[in-house]
Amino acid sequence: MIAVFTDLDGTLLDHETYSWEPARPALDALARRRVPLILCSSKPRAEIEPLRSALGNRHPFIVENGGAAFLPQGYFSFAVPGAASRDGYEVIEFGDRYVELVEALRSAANAAGAPVRGFNVMTAAEISERSGLSPEKSRLAKVREYDEPFYILDPSRESALLREIEALGKRWTRGDRFFHITGSNDKATAVRRLTELYRQAHGPVTTVGLGDAPNDAEFLSIVDKPILVRSRFSAALQRRVPHGRLTRRPGPDGWNDAILEMVPE
Repeated sequence: MIAVFTDLDGTLLDHETYSWEPARPALDALARRRVPLILCSSKPRAEIEPLRSALGNRHPFIVENGGAAFLPQGYFSFAVPGAASRDGYEVIEFGDRYVELVEALRSAANAAGAPVRGFNVMTAAEISERSGLSPEKSRLAKVREYDEPFYILDPSRESALLREIEALGKRWTRGDRFFHITGSNDKATAVRRLTELYRQAHGPVTTVGLGDAPNDAEFLSIVDKPILVRSRFSAALQRRVPHGRLTRRPGPDGWNDAILEMVPE
């Protein structure tokens, strides 16, 4: 079987409009062939669930840069080791608690002399202004459990801040618009775990990954067929995933092209 893992912003979703409409032919092709499409994003569960509903997606999904994987209850015919039942899901947690990450970011910023603005202090209106999300989606983006997005007010202190985050035993990564502080998790850890479950359930699995930003590099490096969706990060991403195939077009247009080359309409 084939399993497709995809980033959202700048990949399946347009960087500016957040529309997935140009990818509809490829999405329909995956659905007809019953290919699992696993959303793998820095977004929290609260923001991903409405999107899954709009897409008609009933597969597992990965939130907050690999902070946790949410599997619909009973998705696999066997009990999932290490999963906790919550709100109709079997949840596999990989990340640290959100309050711990917020405090770590505050400590690192103070030690580095690098003022930051994290989602915990940003209003929904401020997030909307910086991201282009609607006010309602910005409110959902603040409902976080495993990852704190932030931006640095003084870019000259960026390196010092990132060193302090690492000194506290935390990780950082960068998405399309924001830096993120996380625990020891990343998208690759969650993708690897779900791949193991698919293999247990279905036998051999060919994994496909699509992403466009630095926080996608780890999981793109471990899938069988990595696809780099064209973006301003393409050159850097190609250096980290040299065997990845770069799409000709950005966003959902490039996503659509790449999927249809593998799974024709």
